[in-house]
Amino acid sequence: MKMIIAIVHDNDADILTQAFTAASFRVTRVASTGGFLRSGVVTMLLGVDDDQVDAVIETVRKALPSKGDKKRATVFVVPVSHFEQV
Repeated sequence: MKMIIAIVHDNDADILTQAFTAASFRVTRVASTGGFLRSGVVTMLLGVDDDQVDAVIETVRKALPSKGDKKRATVFVVPVSHFEQV
């Protein structure tokens, strides 16, 4: 299992949330701030099986294509050693 952390600008968050839910991925959104000018960003958390990682990243690429040199998302893939719903 993997935890995918996607950090996007707040104006891209709705587009990406809709893309994730349309692809049947569950996503948790957390409002945050960051960057040089403390601009608004959204951190999205997804817990997926190992074989779904590429599909999640492809969903991000399709929903938020890069604009020249400007990237629209930062994505981290982190291994999960234990998962439990209580």
